Amino acid sequence: MTAYLAEYAWLGGDEVDVDVLIEVDGDRIRAVTPGVPGSASPAGATRLRGLTLPGLANAHSHAFHRALRGRTHRGGGTFWTWREDMYAVAGRLTPDSYYALARATYAEMALAGITTVGEFHYLHHDPDGRPYAEANAMGEALIAAAADAGIRITLLDACYLTGAPGQPLEGTQLRFGDGDAAAWADRVSALSGSDHARIGAAIHSVRAVPADQLATVAGWAAEQGAPLHFHLSEQRAENQACQERHGCTPTELLARHGALGRLSSAVHATHLTDTDIAALGDSGTTICMTPTTERDLADGIGPARDLADAGSPVSLGSDSNAIIDLLEEARALELDERLRTERRGHWSAAGLLRAATVDGHACLGWPESGRIVPGGLADLTTVSLDSVRLAGWAPGTLLESTVFAGAAQDVTDVIVGGNEVARDRRHLAVGDVAGALHRAITGI
Repeated sequence: MTAYLAEYAWLGGDEVDVDVLIEVDGDRIRAVTPGVPGSASPAGATRLRGLTLPGLANAHSHAFHRALRGRTHRGGGTFWTWREDMYAVAGRLTPDSYYALARATYAEMALAGITTVGEFHYLHHDPDGRPYAEANAMGEALIAAAADAGIRITLLDACYLTGAPGQPLEGTQLRFGDGDAAAWADRVSALSGSDHARIGAAIHSVRAVPADQLATVAGWAAEQGAPLHFHLSEQRAENQACQERHGCTPTELLARHGALGRLSSAVHATHLTDTDIAALGDSGTTICMTPTTERDLADGIGPARDLADAGSPVSLGSDSNAIIDLLEEARALELDERLRTERRGHWSAAGLLRAATVDGHACLGWPESGRIVPGGLADLTTVSLDSVRLAGWAPGTLLESTVFAGAAQDVTDVIVGGNEVARDRRHLAVGDVAGALHRAITGI
């Protein structure tokens, strides 16, 4: 058994607890005891100085987009012109180069306090669209990358069959397609999880999966009891195309084919009708907001608070990985809502942390993580309080200081399943994460 004594810890309430003894047996938390002074802690207990949180859940990532950071930010353009730059990177990746890039990207996530990633994966085949000898070579590369970076992964294997409604895949898109949803299901069924990996499903979007194929993907996820994620109404053009072809919104189309529900997550959910919001909330579909990417691509600000009030849990993701900082995504959820409504105070700091921890883990199929409780997975993230960003903090408002001013750079120690992954801001397995990233990106 291992013991940690957290100077401060967030145990799910509106304020922090002091001197929290966290006892770990294997990969699980055995006991949690607040108010234990150092003199009374077990011999050999490791002191965690600062604020200890449950490990953070990055509910939506495209690891290979990390190679685009800074390279798509000169000049203007639209989501659609950005997509062409993204395709250029996607066209050059191999299983080996994808592993190197993903391992370094996941190590960067670990340094930011992320202990679980939801990898929305659609880069399946070789550049000509032919399956690799090992049909899931690219997905297995991502699973291996997460293991070697020390974090958990839910591989959300995406069905992607058309370039637009009624249009075949072409160019780089050929790498994404399996022909039809039945072939997608056969391929993804060959993937298997492990202690650190779970397998989920994804519908890339209603523009990429024909209506008559949606139920196959949703049905596979339901049969497996697996998470089902999908991009939803990210662009107005997507909504318009859906209306023209199907006479309904993307939300309505997905609902008709059984894709909404408590194991489902809608990513972005930016341009919605009141009927869409009600359908998502009534079904308990989680909403994954990725504020940095939504701002970067000029997508718009989705009605997150309305969705939450309707019954949808909210999670957070780094998406394009333009930055990797879940504290930034958490505060951006609140601050973007303030811009949208011209009012303050839509979520408490604790509410934003719940989106980054318990609700994020739940939507990725890890309900036993995201809380510091007995029986939970021993996934912990400690934030130092000694930076200029947090100077002046007080115990009574420590959550507010951390959420509204803290940053990924303030994370010092990360524990996943009882194992140290980062200590004193250093990744123990990868070491030079910046160097690994630079080599992986420039080598593509």
